[in-house]
Amino acid sequence: QVQLVESGGGLVQAGGSLRLSCKASGRTFSSSAMGWFRQAPGKEREFVATITWNGVSRDYADSVKGRFTISRVNAQNMVLLYLQINTLKPEDTGVYYCAGGSGGRSRSGYNYWGQGTQVTVSS
Repeated sequence: QVQLVESGGGLVQAGGSLRLSCKASGRTFSSSAMGWFRQAPGKEREFVATITWNGVSRDYADSVKGRFTISRVNAQNMVLLYLQINTLKPEDTGVYYCAGGSGGRSRSGYNYWGQGTQVTVSS
C-alpha cells in the first residue's frame, strides 16, 4: 500500500523555522523524484521544491529560494523527505503536501500525494 505521510507542521511566528517530514513507502520511491507543494486558503496548489531520486538536483520556487531546503534519505523500502523552512513569512501559510513521481514543477509530474500538514505563520 502506497503511503506518504507528512508531519512537522504547526503554528509559528514570522521569522521562525520549521522542518517538515514526509515518509513515503509502499513502492520504490527511492527511484522517484519527490516534491513539496503547498496550498493556501482559496488558492491553487503550488510548487515549492523538488529533488531528483539521487538528491543531486534540486529546484525551488522563486518565492522560497534561499529560505527553504529540500532533502531526502533513501532507505530500504521507504524514502524520508524533508523540507527545512527558515525565515517564515505569513504568506508561507498553507497546507504542505509531499509528492512522488517523475518530478518537475507541475502537479501532473507526481502520481502519489500525501494528505498534507498545516503550516500557519503569524505576523
